Amino acid sequence: MTLDRRALLSAGALTAGTGFGVLAMTAAGAASAAGPREAQPSGKPARTFKYGLKPGSLDDQTAPLQAAIDAAAANGEPVMLPAGTLRTGPLRLPSGCKLTGAAGLSVLQFSGGAQFIFAKDAVGIVIEDIVFDGGTLPLDPDLSDGLLHFQDCAGLSLRRIEVRNALLNGMSLEGCSGRISDCTITTVSQAALRCLDSTGLDISHNHIADCGNNGILVWQSKAREDGTLISGNRIERIAARNGGTGEYGNGINVFRAGSVIATGNRISDCAYSAVRGNAASNIQILSNSCARIGEVAIYAEFGFQGAVIANNVIDGAATGIAVTNFNEGGRLAIVQGNLIRNLVRREAEPEDKRGDGITIEADTLVSGNVIENAPSCGISIGWGPFLRDCMVTNNLLRATRTGILVSSDPAAGKAMISGNMISGATDGAIRMMEYGRPVGPDLALKVQDGNGRIAVSANTVS
Repeated sequence: MTLDRRALLSAGALTAGTGFGVLAMTAAGAASAAGPREAQPSGKPARTFKYGLKPGSLDDQTAPLQAAIDAAAANGEPVMLPAGTLRTGPLRLPSGCKLTGAAGLSVLQFSGGAQFIFAKDAVGIVIEDIVFDGGTLPLDPDLSDGLLHFQDCAGLSLRRIEVRNALLNGMSLEGCSGRISDCTITTVSQAALRCLDSTGLDISHNHIADCGNNGILVWQSKAREDGTLISGNRIERIAARNGGTGEYGNGINVFRAGSVIATGNRISDCAYSAVRGNAASNIQILSNSCARIGEVAIYAEFGFQGAVIANNVIDGAATGIAVTNFNEGGRLAIVQGNLIRNLVRREAEPEDKRGDGITIEADTLVSGNVIENAPSCGISIGWGPFLRDCMVTNNLLRATRTGILVSSDPAAGKAMISGNMISGATDGAIRMMEYGRPVGPDLALKVQDGNGRIAVSANTVS
């Protein structure tokens, strides 16, 4: 993947605040203080709230809403939005802004402009229980590529908010820390949540669906530690409308960001990957449930060093788990305790058909996995000369074409294949291969190959 200026801007953020409302209705005197009521399309009068806000009115509410936000933040008070729809253009949130509403009932409807919700160099912004509706109206991507855009903001708290109908990203965070939790982000044309150069984010228990290109992006502008925690999210129906070879179509995409943990997520119906780590060192992908994935369900690729992929369930993908690109420096992984089943070959693809359970290349231990129904092979070790120090032990492989394939290239390094149970492999239990094509006899009948590069022992074949 390459990064241009717009790609580095990242994805939009949904938010909401807490507390008692300075925008709450001032009892009987509110309407008389605001003057005549305005008729709504239904014929009912629009109620007028403090600061002149009129939920349900066709009027643009940008000026009174911005005044309310600024006044409340200056006084250290929260802002409570009334139930109903407020049409508004760009709003800038200052430090200490606490914005909350009636859950599912307070709607900010974007009326147009270069930005919608924006904050820069702010601290302690809290947003809760508000719906942000972009109305599929365009933004200026040079200013904001997300419906909610936060730049260099510390201590964000975005909870129980809904973002929908965004023509770019749902939420875009650059250089931010804080928590995004229990939010819903749907019907966005790019990514639901895009985070660039994060300084400590927790992304948990959100529902993300129907995105044009990606679900959650955690990127760094250069390879370095990130430490974002991504846990307990439900991510579904992620397309790849921009095409590509893996840049798009991912439930979770981690790029150059080190020490990211993705755990306990339910991810389904993604065009490419459920979790894709690209040049993401020390990534941990743990206990995720993945279903109906179009390419590799879980990927650690290109220039990473260090990946732990453990205890995931994968049901339906072109490949279950891939730990690859030793040619680009990708190395050092543990693939353990995963359940992988019902893989498919992409017969319409001219070359990259896949159908493998697990593929690895360098400095990797594969142990304790269960793989069933792999139409190409259960475990593939190496690719041409790109193989070094791989151990494949104590795995159960059932109903595969070939149980285990290992590169035959004389320039490849060593591999040990021991203690595996292989049942129902129709084209051999353990065989050498040339770029995915099985060659030679079944090594399960031998102790090792002729030059001692491949050690095979104590495997059970039926």
